[in-house]
Amino acid sequence: MNKLDLQKKAVDIRKGIVSSVHSAKAGHPGGSLSAADIFTYLYFEELHVDPKNPKDENRDRFVLSKGHTAPGYYSALAERGFFPVEDLLTLRHIGSYLQGHPDMKHIPGVDMSSGSLGQGLSAAVGMALAAKMSGKKYRTYCLCGDGEIQEGQIWEAAMFAGHRKLDNLVVIVDNNNLQIDGTVEDVCSPYPIDKKFEAFNFHVINIDGNDFDQIDAAFKEAKATKGMPTAIIAHTVKGKGVSFMENNVGWHGKAPNDEEYAIAMEELEKAGDVLCQK
Repeated sequence: MNKLDLQKKAVDIRKGIVSSVHSAKAGHPGGSLSAADIFTYLYFEELHVDPKNPKDENRDRFVLSKGHTAPGYYSALAERGFFPVEDLLTLRHIGSYLQGHPDMKHIPGVDMSSGSLGQGLSAAVGMALAAKMSGKKYRTYCLCGDGEIQEGQIWEAAMFAGHRKLDNLVVIVDNNNLQIDGTVEDVCSPYPIDKKFEAFNFHVINIDGNDFDQIDAAFKEAKATKGMPTAIIAHTVKGKGVSFMENNVGWHGKAPNDEEYAIAMEELEKAGDVLCQK
């Protein structure tokens, strides 16, 4: 996809996030929206995956370590064709396969169940190591939250990945600077994030995680990096794309009411219209 098409798709993914969380009357829109451009690039440009064969042993792997941002993940999977877009409106409903956190047993395209923060990177490291040991060419990607990396298990996994020189592993940190209780620096500062990953023998790239040019360049650089894993520190805006949610910690984990939903969807519709005129 070219940049314009990616931007249009990102708007569709954001619509899916807002619609699904509104329908569920619960969920996590803020971090889903901040990572929407990352999800878009991964599923429409970077990942070698096939919705018709989601268990292909040679597919690239993706682990959503910050599992509460499942609305963004699900919206990307639906847009990519893993399941019907209409099913997004069943998010968190009783009997739906789209529950509050990703479930690899029931959702096509999900490689790892997640939700307990800090654990996803360990699983991703295992996948990357398995590829190395079996001579497979697939790559593994893991999306973490900047609040999540306050968990010690993240750094145990990072130490192992760096030591094993897992250059088929890319860790993306969605650095929107907000978590449920406030700014990450006030709750328990993980900064400087880049220097910490460098200390664990990672190649580190800092980018604007809501800019497709920078996202594209970072993933290409990661693919060209040999002998060490890559960490992409994606500086993003929490709630990106919905004005009243942007940089507002209150939208970490609550659903819009009917009036807020209408405003959000109108803003996203206008954003899409502007892109269609280019």
